[in-house]
Amino acid sequence: MHTTVLYIAAALAEIAGCYAFWAWLRLDRSPLWLVPGIMSLVLFAVLLALVESAAAGRTFAAYGGVYIVASLGWLWLFEGLRPDRWDLIGAALCLAGAVVILAGPRGLA
Repeated sequence: MHTTVLYIAAALAEIAGCYAFWAWLRLDRSPLWLVPGIMSLVLFAVLLALVESAAAGRTFAAYGGVYIVASLGWLWLFEGLRPDRWDLIGAALCLAGAVVILAGPRGLA
């Protein structure tokens, strides 16, 4: 449960931080958007580093599936675009991959 909460919080922090840069560069928002954006990206890195894991790369790889699902949630909730079936199928595949990475037995050849 702890890992799930950290992954979700990290995804929200990363998406918010990246969106601040998007807003500045693509939507002509003030450069002041970068201040909370940078803080959000720092929070993302800290949260992801708190995930209990023996290997950073495995943590980051599994996080990718959570990030994709969260990004589609952002698309719908904050950008007003509903994900289509291909978005949902792709996200489900990625999330399944994340579960395999996290829960797969280790030490087998």
